[in-house]
Amino acid sequence: MSTQVLTTDTRAGTTRLHRAVSADEIRAYRDVVRAASGTVSVDQGTASPVHPFVLAWKAFDQAVTLVTSADADADDDGPKVVHLSQEIHQQRPLRADEQVTLDLEILGARRDPRGVRLALQSVLLGEDGTPFAELLTGLLLLGATSPAPFGNIPPAPAHATSTWDAVVTKRIPAELPRRYAEVSGDYNPIHLDDDEARAAGFSGVIAHGMSVIAVVCEEVIDRYGAGDASRVRGVGGRFSAPVIPEQPVAVHLQPDPSDDTVRFNCKTPQGVAVKHGWVRLADRSAGEGR
Repeated sequence: MSTQVLTTDTRAGTTRLHRAVSADEIRAYRDVVRAASGTVSVDQGTASPVHPFVLAWKAFDQAVTLVTSADADADDDGPKVVHLSQEIHQQRPLRADEQVTLDLEILGARRDPRGVRLALQSVLLGEDGTPFAELLTGLLLLGATSPAPFGNIPPAPAHATSTWDAVVTKRIPAELPRRYAEVSGDYNPIHLDDDEARAAGFSGVIAHGMSVIAVVCEEVIDRYGAGDASRVRGVGGRFSAPVIPEQPVAVHLQPDPSDDTVRFNCKTPQGVAVKHGWVRLADRSAGEGR
């Protein structure tokens, strides 16, 4: 995958990244996700609502490297990173070949029995300098001792419900972690190497959390959004347990017309893997949100 990174400037807990995403990258990402979802491929020219996270991942890597430099040594790549929660709010989808500027700030850090928790806020600006997407990301740095606690860890929104409109069973294919790494650029070894995954406390390779959310988004787009990905204005969820490839994943869905939100959670045989999930849809007349 061509990341098309133009320049990166890292300083004092903030990162600025410039890059563009080609139409081929947008199509390839949705091809992989929709194949895993089992949904019919339509409207692939519109970026997945998860693609802003894909674009931001390299900036996350830069920020983590910056703040954990005290934990790294010549024989170590630094702490292993576990994704805890994600929110994406967007006014419109990411556009092909548009040079995007991403500004990332680390909002806070706090100690955790397993390492250090980080909260990151990212803002994506289009070529005209207008913000069009914001991401709030929670990470756990396993075994880390730095940075020292600072700032705030915003609470993740709770989109809970006890009733469900539909339950759809998905199965994450064994090849998805490798294919998803290729189209997303996220080569975290816990998704690709059994030994690395076991060292992080898992039974073996686990699926990328955002690949699971991307699969759910495609189901929501088809089932509740008339196949129009440009209607998605936000998506989020909290990762509470890993998804093991080839295991069934029961996706519980509940639309709420009062706030144009489809709530969801994902359950595996081991329990809830994604909780308090949500996808917010704009009215069809809103188009791309220009």
